[in-house]
Amino acid sequence: MLFLSHEHHHWFYVWIPLVGAFMWFATLWALLITWLAQGRPKYVSQDGKIAYISDVGADILKPLFIVGCAITGVSFFLALTIERWLRHSGRLLPTMRKRERVFSSLAILSSFIGACGLILLSIFDTKRHTSLHRVFLLVFIVGVGLSAIFTIVEYRWISRDFVEIRKLHASYLAKGIIAGILILLAIVFAVLLFTATDAGAVVEWTIAFGFTFYLLTFFWDLRMSKGVHRGELSRPRILAMKQNGQNVTAIREANEAGGGDLPAGMNQPAQGYPHGAVGSNGHANGGNGYATYGQGYPTSTHPAHGGAANVASDGYAR
Repeated sequence: MLFLSHEHHHWFYVWIPLVGAFMWFATLWALLITWLAQGRPKYVSQDGKIAYISDVGADILKPLFIVGCAITGVSFFLALTIERWLRHSGRLLPTMRKRERVFSSLAILSSFIGACGLILLSIFDTKRHTSLHRVFLLVFIVGVGLSAIFTIVEYRWISRDFVEIRKLHASYLAKGIIAGILILLAIVFAVLLFTATDAGAVVEWTIAFGFTFYLLTFFWDLRMSKGVHRGELSRPRILAMKQNGQNVTAIREANEAGGGDLPAGMNQPAQGYPHGAVGSNGHANGGNGYATYGQGYPTSTHPAHGGAANVASDGYAR
């Protein structure tokens, strides 16, 4: 790790959603091409003229189908988990309120459920375990759908706190549009599955390929941690920047620089009196008595100044 610059450390986890998206896309293409190359055969589990993904995956390519689903499911879960960790550690823009953290946790939990459903539906194939396969298919769809909804709500709230960050807003829009289309198609698929088999197969393939693009949005998210040191975008520091009137210019400069290199002054320690010296206002070790980032703004309000201990001056709950 020492031979890599700090800017390249993020690559190790940025590739996780990219690998998952590539593996999912490649697996789908392998299944589709195999079915077409074989002359569009009608499998044992197949009802209509067009094969479902599960019909092809239950045949000779079942090992590939299991591996592809496993890598995709794990990558999806890890992408959300890493994104949560990066926000907590200050390498991505933080969640400013408890509600965002709650929805992030719900999104991770739902992604885990969806990933388990995806892996299990590939193991319990539609040819040998029809009922179980459909149950796990439902678990996968519901898990991923709920995860997408929770993630979109979380990103909506974060983007409202940082309206000047175009990359964050773009990620929110991309997730919302892609997930919205896929959820609507999933509802259509549920209806067509029992009413129009061939049309349902077409919709299923469309949803599956579309899921690739949703996975890729997390690659975009994790890339925003490039060059950002641990704690550099932490919640206390962002609060200090906002209180210092730098909520637009400073954060935008940090974002456009790839997330790193905050403006001059924000990386500097508090200007106080060293070695226990007392300043003219009577406070020791800090000039104005605050434990600060940058220009002397508190991470918690000092009681002597009449502030509440758990609420910042800009209204964010601690």
